[in-house]
Amino acid sequence: MTEVGETVLFGWLILAVVMHLLWMWQKKTGRAGFVDVAWSLGTSALAIGFCVVGSGLQERRLILGVLMGLWGMRLTVHLWNRLSREKEDGRYESYRKEKGQKAADRFYMIFFQMQAVFALIFASPILVAAYTPEDAELQTLDYIGIGIWVLALLGESIADRQLENFRKNPENRGEVCRVGLWAWSRHPNYFFEWLHWFAYVAIGWHGEWRYLTLFGPIAMLLFLFKFTGIPITEKQALRSRGEKYEKYQREVSVFFPLPPKGS
Repeated sequence: MTEVGETVLFGWLILAVVMHLLWMWQKKTGRAGFVDVAWSLGTSALAIGFCVVGSGLQERRLILGVLMGLWGMRLTVHLWNRLSREKEDGRYESYRKEKGQKAADRFYMIFFQMQAVFALIFASPILVAAYTPEDAELQTLDYIGIGIWVLALLGESIADRQLENFRKNPENRGEVCRVGLWAWSRHPNYFFEWLHWFAYVAIGWHGEWRYLTLFGPIAMLLFLFKFTGIPITEKQALRSRGEKYEKYQREVSVFFPLPPKGS
């Protein structure tokens, strides 16, 4: 087995064990939402590991490691703080109520293990970038990638803060957040998270396997629109806010920030 294959297998095995232990913990506590924390932390740790063992230009691997480390730290802290303050994430709680505890536990056992696979999938563009040819010096695309990363993390941080401040106000209970970026997109945090993955496309666009870096933003878009992102979040919002959220859906873009209809 090649060095790259051994690194990937070793990283996946560690995450698989961590996810199994977390699944056992959620069976006792009913807090499945913390799997999101484990995913963000695991993805960034795996990506940093790829940067350490990569054979590409050291400066580029250092940049990639720092960017993924900061991304993972911000998202992990944000999710941890939110889950520590609140009860179980509404998405997981709704599934548990609909299917029952035993059925939910069986599903979560598979779902948690899939998070280890997903972490590997989303760390793969960094793996490709970390193995770009050592003689490929830092170029304009690398700095463009850093610029995309800064813009995306800033936008996502602002969106998260705006939503958090909105929810803290008791007067907004049952209302739909239309503050700041949330007046232009129903999911600005998701949009900037997706944009963030293009940073690694730009930084990794120097090697023979450059097209594989596109897997990050493509996979994230599919996940957001088809699996764990927008469909589940909107279903929960419609259940809790009803007609107010239906009006929000009619007037505000689902993903890309655009002027609201009628503005």
